[in-house]
Amino acid sequence: MAENSLRNSLSDDDLVRLVQSGDRRAMDELVDRHHGVVFRTCVAILNDEDLAADASQNCFIKAFRAIDRFRGEAAIRTWLLAIAGNEARGLLRKIKGRREQSIEDVVPVASSDHDPSEQVTLDAEVARVRLVLLQLPRKQRLSVTLRIDEGLSFREIGEIIESSEGAARVNYHHGIRRLRELLES
Repeated sequence: MAENSLRNSLSDDDLVRLVQSGDRRAMDELVDRHHGVVFRTCVAILNDEDLAADASQNCFIKAFRAIDRFRGEAAIRTWLLAIAGNEARGLLRKIKGRREQSIEDVVPVASSDHDPSEQVTLDAEVARVRLVLLQLPRKQRLSVTLRIDEGLSFREIGEIIESSEGAARVNYHHGIRRLRELLES
């Protein structure tokens, strides 16, 4: 148990150094810390949880194979998200098209803290926003999703969408404006 609390107190940079020296438990800790954001980024690109799971797994495999080349110029999270974005885009190119979304993927599970009628209204609105979000160009959709859902900085978003920080900021603002326009129409 003390080992777990020790691992949890280590910074990402410390964990990277441990991984580079061959520590598998540090690798597991990095996966635990960053799997959620990597997976959600892949889902945002692929719109398919099964493909996103594959892309996430490939991301971590590639990252740990290349961990000795990680220079620390950016945060490990940013580096992992850049790899995840590349993996997801590679899968998109492979499948050359998108599969249909199932209704389970669109409608979130109801929470027991809300009045059922309020939850139905909320669920419908969330589904509507998610569907409208899919109409945005890819870079705008990713900028909005990564900024709102993941709280990433524009610099991090720029690296993931393969553009500058300024372009990420512009894509986000255009995406939000277009999202509002589509939701009002």
